[in-house]
Formats: sequence, C-alpha cells, structure tokens
Amino acid sequence: MGLLDTLALAGIALDQRWISPHKGFCCAHAAVYGGASCSASIAQVIRGDGLNLSAIAARFVACRQAYVDPQVTGRPRVRGMCCCVALPIPFHCV
Repeated sequence: MGLLDTLALAGIALDQRWISPHKGFCCAHAAVYGGASCSASIAQVIRGDGLNLSAIAARFVACRQAYVDPQVTGRPRVRGMCCCVALPIPFHCV
C-alpha cells in the first residue's frame, strides 16, 4: 500500500471516527439502499485496489443516482445534499 493510499484511509478513518458520529448523517446511497456508506465503500476499494479512481468515481455516480428520484427528473428522493456535489452534506440515516 502506497503513501497516498495510507493517507486516504487515515482521512476516511478520521471522518468515520470523529466527524460522522456527531453529524448523524450518511450518504444518499446508504440512506436509499442500506448497506455501506460511500466512505466505507471507498475505504474497501482502497484496501483492495489502492486509489482506483474509476471505482471511486463509480461509487459517487451511484450515490448521485440514489439521490435523484428516477420518477421525477432532477428531484431528490431524500433530504439533504448528495455527497458528490460541491458541499458534502449527506443524508439522515433512518
């Protein structure tokens, strides 16, 4: 594992340990489909494949698709903002 991989995992761990528990939020993908959040999924990608940017981008695309309601073009299906827009303000998990 390279230095960038280690730094990325350390940043994700910092967020998961000290920031996310106080927000009470998760990403749109986890809010809509359940399962792992984007940070947990991306950490798994990094552990397995390193900083595989195409796999990481694919997860953010999936999160964005979870955010947008397919029945009403462009309208969010959950409250908050998608984690793959300019400001990472995720969603309340239920």
